[in-house]
Amino acid sequence: MKRVADAPVRDRSVGRRYGVLGALLLLAACAGLLAGRAMSPEVVWDVLTGGGEPLDRHVLFELRLPRLLVSLGAGACLGAAGLVLQSALRNPLAGPEVTGVTSGAVLGAVAATGLGLAGWQSPFAVVVASCVGGLAGAGLLWLLTGRGQGDPARIAVHGVLVSAVLGGLTAMVLLVAPGELGSVVQWLVGSTEGRVWAHWHLLWPWALPWLVAAWLLSGPLTLLRCGDELAAAAGLPAARARALALLCAVALTAGAVASVGALGFVGLLVPHVAVAVFGADLRVALPGAALLGAVVVGGADAAAQAVSRLLASVEDAGRFSLPVGALTTCAGAVLLLIVVRCTPDEGA
Repeated sequence: MKRVADAPVRDRSVGRRYGVLGALLLLAACAGLLAGRAMSPEVVWDVLTGGGEPLDRHVLFELRLPRLLVSLGAGACLGAAGLVLQSALRNPLAGPEVTGVTSGAVLGAVAATGLGLAGWQSPFAVVVASCVGGLAGAGLLWLLTGRGQGDPARIAVHGVLVSAVLGGLTAMVLLVAPGELGSVVQWLVGSTEGRVWAHWHLLWPWALPWLVAAWLLSGPLTLLRCGDELAAAAGLPAARARALALLCAVALTAGAVASVGALGFVGLLVPHVAVAVFGADLRVALPGAALLGAVVVGGADAAAQAVSRLLASVEDAGRFSLPVGALTTCAGAVLLLIVVRCTPDEGA
């Protein structure tokens, strides 16, 4: 009886947390529309209320709005992909960045561009190439771990190794054709610069089905977090469920990489915050991770634009634009260092 009575209280608590997250998402969206150097906040407000010059309306609705939507969509993909990976592999360090998925997706995009098969002007080809590369990276990790696929420590070590190897291959491709592939450095760092409606119209139809599929797998993933033995006792085929989960994570990561490049630490740290806020039930935590990832990337993009605007006014930096990936990587590294230093040493 007590559990039944506590259920409405938990539902209200989860609802309030989602409400706060929705408010943060709206704040990040407003910041993204107001940031930038081409228009002042007053002009943006004038355009949103139906006024403004044709050029201002073009900048807001054809440049800033699709850039905002792409950043939010990519963040949602990475947040969900990270939680799926960490749950399927039972490893808190199994983000897309350290399991070969992100590095494989970047390698696929860079190699396809070098061969003339893809480019920023052909986003669909980039998505396909990124997905193939991400699957190759995940497959390589799967082969290296062998029968130790359920061992989190083994997966972490081999994931770092696979990511390093694929990153080295990407650097080799860039060195072979530096003039041809100079622009793809954006994939290595992660940038929302130049995102237009074509990128958004490709990202959301790709991401939405995979996000739904990941949520449908949230029940099996919750069991996998508890171990293969418990999953098998509950009648869940662990190997099949893990393979489907990895496919979802790779597809979501590939969509994000094809849209904005590699954004460091988003898929690694966002799932931890989502689980801490919403609990271990992935039916609740997975949508929260997607929304939180959107808030983080959208907010980071707005902050990057604000910093670029400040540098342009103070240092006369001209067309300098701070990539959002550089900001997420630096902030994520600092946050991870703080968490590690604040975590008590169990061996002490």
